[in-house]
Amino acid sequence: MQNAVRDLAELARLLELPLEALDALAPADFPLLVPRGFVARMAKRDPRDPLLLQVLPRAAEANAVPGYTADPVREQQLAADGVIEKYPGRALLVASGACPLHCRYCFRRAFPYREQLAARGGWEAALDGLKKRPGVREAILSGGDPLSLTNRKLGELVAKLEATSIETLRIHTRFPVAVPERVDDGLLRLLASTRLNTVVVIHCNHANELDDGVAAALRALKPRVGALLNQSVLLRGVNDDVDALAALSERLFACGVLPYYLHLLDPVVGAAHFDVHATSGRDLVAKLRLRLPGYLVPRLVKETPGELSKTLIG
Repeated sequence: MQNAVRDLAELARLLELPLEALDALAPADFPLLVPRGFVARMAKRDPRDPLLLQVLPRAAEANAVPGYTADPVREQQLAADGVIEKYPGRALLVASGACPLHCRYCFRRAFPYREQLAARGGWEAALDGLKKRPGVREAILSGGDPLSLTNRKLGELVAKLEATSIETLRIHTRFPVAVPERVDDGLLRLLASTRLNTVVVIHCNHANELDDGVAAALRALKPRVGALLNQSVLLRGVNDDVDALAALSERLFACGVLPYYLHLLDPVVGAAHFDVHATSGRDLVAKLRLRLPGYLVPRLVKETPGELSKTLIG
């Protein structure tokens, strides 16, 4: 991560593109951040590469679009001591504010991480909050990315969760895709040794993200967890055609991962240029059902503020 690309001119040079071809800007509040291994999977001399478009700060981000806000799923008002409880039986811990790459459509790009980190004070306030929530049996580690924590820090949290009534640990992470080296021996030992039922949910939007290094990391994870799932976001210009979505599902399965959700875009400020209408999403999933077995067809969903679950589309 110390060697990640943070400069637009350097990114253009690595991709053998003139800087003006990127139609880019350099926002101070959410800057470019992309590991070199992820850049290496991008096609050279292609300003429309689907991996590049996910991380490139484009000029369109500066456009003000009605309905696009800094808190599109209205979870900031639910956060307390780094814990967000939106759904019955589950609570989300904001384990870290750091990510391995800055996805331009991120619905938490404006989240107040400095004020809402569960790790503060040795996790004590967050864990006390969990204990006061009756019926919570699943802890979801998110962020940022929980795997930006060291194995020691992550192990401390898991040990504390094991001492509560939590039964299931769910880890939402982009690291196995963005920086597959993060899936190291220490992490694998930790996941294999916990008493908690463990689910790892990765985030991958295009088959080209899944090179041999990522595949090896995912296959190493699979026998250490109860389930290995993927969530995608439907993004204009990235994966909004049936061929791209089918290739993603098939490549995920080859890596030991099951498609889980395909999200409609959360209307976060700066991301309107990625939006795909729900009608188009329904049509794409209908076409996927004609091409793939049912277990490879993700559920098309959207996040509706105030609802007690994801809203299934179609």
